[in-house]
Order: sequence, then C-alpha cells, then structure tokens
Amino acid sequence: MKQLIIINGPNLNLLGDREPEIYGNTTFVKFLERLKEKYSDIEITYFQSNIEGELIGKLQEVGFDYDGIILNAAAYTHTSVGIGDAIKAIKTPVVEVHISNTFSREAFRHQSYISPNARGVILGFGLLSYDLAIQSFVEVF
Repeated sequence: MKQLIIINGPNLNLLGDREPEIYGNTTFVKFLERLKEKYSDIEITYFQSNIEGELIGKLQEVGFDYDGIILNAAAYTHTSVGIGDAIKAIKTPVVEVHISNTFSREAFRHQSYISPNARGVILGFGLLSYDLAIQSFVEVF
C-alpha cells in the first residue's frame, strides 16, 4: 500500500471560511474524508501547521519513508528558502500544489522556493489540485 502525506501550510486550516471566492467553501477535513474514500487503497495522512519550522520538521520526519508528499506550503512557498532546502535534502518525491492559480494573483506569488526541488507542480484547480497530485503518484511515479 502506498503511503502519502498531505502537508498544508499557514492559513489552510481556515479553508471553508477564508476567502471562499478564491478557496471555496469546503473545509479541508471534509475534502480529506472524500479523498480517503476515493483512494481507499492508499494510506493518506495529513499535517497542517502555521509555523515554518514545524513544516520543515515534518518534511524531514517523513521524507525518507513515505512514497510521496503533497505539499501546499501556502505563503511560505514564496518566502521560505528553508522549506525549499528541506525538500532538496529528503528522498521522498514532493508534488507542490496550490488551490488558486498563483500566477493570476499578486506578483510576489509568482516566485516559488518549492518548485525547483519538487517532482511537479499543480495549481489553479481548487481542491482538485490535491486529487490530481494523488493521481500523479498512482499513475506516474
């Protein structure tokens, strides 16, 4: 059985309430339940933190044992050299995801410290971006 982890960064714990015109009105917990049902043959775990160091710690913790990491580092995508370096240091492949199309938003969101070290990037498909990332591990990797 494949073992994947979804790691979400700051403010993604507010999905369902936060800017629904950008992020929708479904909580991530409800969406995660649907993903686990759909991919019942995959062990999907979840971690969310608003703290950069906790995200780096989790990447280091799972980065040598899991089959894949789906990472939405949220705002840290555009600011954290440390998270980018953590991805470079681990063995587990990472797919970077974003709910919104970051290139259609503010200019500072066009830079990613994650992308150069990620296996792939999926953005702009709402919560479906996570589903597509899981499919990439099932069908491609």
